[in-house]
Amino acid sequence: MNGAEVRTHSAVHVLKGAVIKILGARLTTSVHVSENRGLLNVEFGRKPTNEEIAKLEAEANRKIGEDSEILQFEMDKEEAEGHFGQGIYDAFRVPVEVTRLKIVRIPEWETNCCVMKHVETTSEIGRLKINRVRFRNAKHLLEIEFHIEP
Repeated sequence: MNGAEVRTHSAVHVLKGAVIKILGARLTTSVHVSENRGLLNVEFGRKPTNEEIAKLEAEANRKIGEDSEILQFEMDKEEAEGHFGQGIYDAFRVPVEVTRLKIVRIPEWETNCCVMKHVETTSEIGRLKINRVRFRNAKHLLEIEFHIEP
């Protein structure tokens, strides 16, 4: 991963925290990052309003501006599940033989099992701009395309 992709991937975690806070959607089904562009797919039951989309972007950028620490650490699988719950997994499968997990945590915002590299603080991400939101009713899937600016 190059520097832009690390920043963009870190932005996925910030955006997911905003999605949880504003929409209540928790289960990420897929993530794609390429340079400064990203796509976050989450299970959701309806198309969000334009006001909700604007709130997602504003809330994500507020968190980025807070310069919050992005913690990265390893934990035993059972301990992580006991402390953070099953929500750390989203829809991504972790092989049953895995006994230690890499965790990324933005305190009081978002916690996930994640093996990718991340920036150290949210302010390193840059400004997040939501480009397009698409709701796929048949799949109950919300697709959020975004990019980050330096």
